[in-house]
Amino acid sequence: MPAITLPDGSVRSFDAPVTGAEIAADIGPGLAKAAIAVRINGALSDLSLPIAEDSQVALVTKKDQEALALIRHDCAHIMAEAVLELYPETQVTIGPAIENGFYYDFFREEHFTPDDLEKIELRMHEIVDRDETITREVWDRDDAALHYKKVHEPFKVELVETIPAGESISFYRQGEFVDLCRGPHMPSTKYTGHAFKLMSLAGAYWRGDSNRPQLQRIYGTAWPDKKQLDAYLNMLEEAEKRDHRKLGRELDLFHIQEEAVGSVFWHPQGWTLYRQIENHLRKKLDRAGYQEVKTPQLIDRSLWEASGHWDKFRENMFTANAEDDKVLALKPMNCPGHVQIFKQGLKSYRDLPLRLSEYGSCHRNEPSGALHGIMRVRAFTQDDAHIFCTEEQITEESVKFCELLSAVYKDFGFTDVRVKFSDRPDVRAGEDAIWDKAEKSLSDACVAAGLDTTLNPGEGAFYGPKLEFVLTDAIGRDWQCGTLQVDFVLPERLDASYIDEASNRKRPVMLHRAIFGSMERWIGILIEQYAGRFPLWLAPVQAVVATITNDADDYAAEVMAAAKAAGLRVAMDRRNETINYKIREHSDAKIPAILVVGRREAEEGKVALRRLGGKAQEVLALDEVITRLKDEALAPDHI
Repeated sequence: MPAITLPDGSVRSFDAPVTGAEIAADIGPGLAKAAIAVRINGALSDLSLPIAEDSQVALVTKKDQEALALIRHDCAHIMAEAVLELYPETQVTIGPAIENGFYYDFFREEHFTPDDLEKIELRMHEIVDRDETITREVWDRDDAALHYKKVHEPFKVELVETIPAGESISFYRQGEFVDLCRGPHMPSTKYTGHAFKLMSLAGAYWRGDSNRPQLQRIYGTAWPDKKQLDAYLNMLEEAEKRDHRKLGRELDLFHIQEEAVGSVFWHPQGWTLYRQIENHLRKKLDRAGYQEVKTPQLIDRSLWEASGHWDKFRENMFTANAEDDKVLALKPMNCPGHVQIFKQGLKSYRDLPLRLSEYGSCHRNEPSGALHGIMRVRAFTQDDAHIFCTEEQITEESVKFCELLSAVYKDFGFTDVRVKFSDRPDVRAGEDAIWDKAEKSLSDACVAAGLDTTLNPGEGAFYGPKLEFVLTDAIGRDWQCGTLQVDFVLPERLDASYIDEASNRKRPVMLHRAIFGSMERWIGILIEQYAGRFPLWLAPVQAVVATITNDADDYAAEVMAAAKAAGLRVAMDRRNETINYKIREHSDAKIPAILVVGRREAEEGKVALRRLGGKAQEVLALDEVITRLKDEALAPDHI
């Protein structure tokens, strides 16, 4: 009979197979009421599943991390049930839980409308209130196929027939709704609660194939309670206001057009912002001992074959045919080029570590559907660098990089950073022994750097394990940006070597690292982080000199000249418009400072300083205003 070991180490024995629900009741009525699922030997299961063998068991409640996925999965089934009750001619296909919510794909001749979503959501609340028991059923595969053929559900027939003959299939039933599903699910519909909302409609192809029938996808979100739902909806509302595509247009930073899909047209103000960011990092790298290089964009396929990138990334590489029948590829990354620079001339252990950095223009043939403003493009610039070092230098160089990355993120206002440790993928280059050494080296470096990491299994690069640095922005969203990778493979494949202290040839270790990831994506993140209200040191236009009357035009020119002489990025507004109109317009353009001058200011040699977002103004002497703005415009950690 099963002996059940609980998380606190206690053991409970039962005379017969026992369910999670029965274990919860045995512990106490409170837990029996709160339990929604059970983890058996690490696997999440229904409370109703019998446990016949000795097992490690943990009861799951809504307070546990696993609860969120269960709530969303149950919500998907409840939505499908609501759709069939309201629109019985609809065919249900698949509906998983996803990040921040859930969806279900439906086949229906008539298109759903936003009004339909309101009706479906209302019916979902009714189903929750019905407290319908959710039960698991096991059907024979052939019986399941026959059932779906009888009720004319060809999509379900296809799903069932992909399962080997003779196997059984699990189904979940609630009320009159039943659907094949692996589970698990909570005991009844009431456990979902009412903290959900249907969000949008979209098109989707069956099995992701554009040659197959088009389906209608309904997206929803669900949370453990209304407070979390409201917080999420508020975040979405704020994110819409901060959308970098919208602000990019409004602030005249950049545009994208069909004739150059996936590439960015940078406007003067956007390029000014770009250069400020690039130059700030360049100063940091100079101080950290990096040497900046530039490598070709078109490189013969033979180098990509030698590095292994051709096999791994060929489908995402743009190619060109040269006159001599050579196939050239636009580089998707910079690392093979940096190895070629390292190989020029004989390198000694005394030359290591050698830190080569590049703002490298890269191209990847991303699917058009995956493109998103400047966050995901086909033509982008990596703030890339490779550190060639000895095995003994891995830890020290990794610690230095982590300190550098942290300092740079802090400069831009990001202090909440998580680190993921991504280990070997299934498809990789190099022997297991090499990977063992690389993963241990990176793990030791994490300890030395004092990093608290979480495992991201199987997500390493094909040549080595990596750290992924995930920062949190002003409205709580996560962005994966920086990376650090330990690579023993590419130096071997590309025949890079140095002379050690004993005059022997050895392979260097290659540390691949990036802080921003891509300049384009980083700028998109910054636009949304600051909602276009950049700090003074980053703002493309830091101040505007605005005249009240034409009498002040000459003095305005004097003010502008003084501001420019101090290194400020300043514009002039001497239009024949009211000062209130000018202030409103420049505030909408999110200019940090407006220097208002009229006849009185001209006579007294003063300026009325107005700050973005402030209603009051300070009347100060011209030199005081310039000194103040100059000091405020200094970049963080300036030299």
